[in-house]
Amino acid sequence: MRLVPYIQRTETPMVSRLFEEFFNDFPLTSSLADARESWNPAVDILEKDGNLILRADLPGMTEKEIELKLEGNTLTLKGERKMDAEDKKNNYHRVESFYGSFIRTFRLPDTVDMEKISADYKNGVLTVTMPQKPEVKPREIPVSTN
Repeated sequence: MRLVPYIQRTETPMVSRLFEEFFNDFPLTSSLADARESWNPAVDILEKDGNLILRADLPGMTEKEIELKLEGNTLTLKGERKMDAEDKKNNYHRVESFYGSFIRTFRLPDTVDMEKISADYKNGVLTVTMPQKPEVKPREIPVSTN
């Protein structure tokens, strides 16, 4: 199974963006209350060296706050990013960082070897490596002349 490259497109109407930009220019309008209750971390999925690689941006989290579960062919990424108690005491004028719980699910293709999936978390990026089964990888067939 081949993955189709994803190109992100902005679909926000021009008028909505104008209002958003106008109100975001006021320095005191945003507050800690504007921090979202839930969010979706950015995820990239690519194919490299016979593996599917999933990378999720999870800045400011520890590996203990991340839950990764495989049920059947569904991979679930779940966690919660909390604001420090010290930070809550501060009088923020603008909060653009995301806090709260999240859950992302991904249906894996049958070509993934479910027993060999591994995960690594470093510098705020979770990398999940999903090897593909050997019989699925393309192989070259030699052509001979008789």
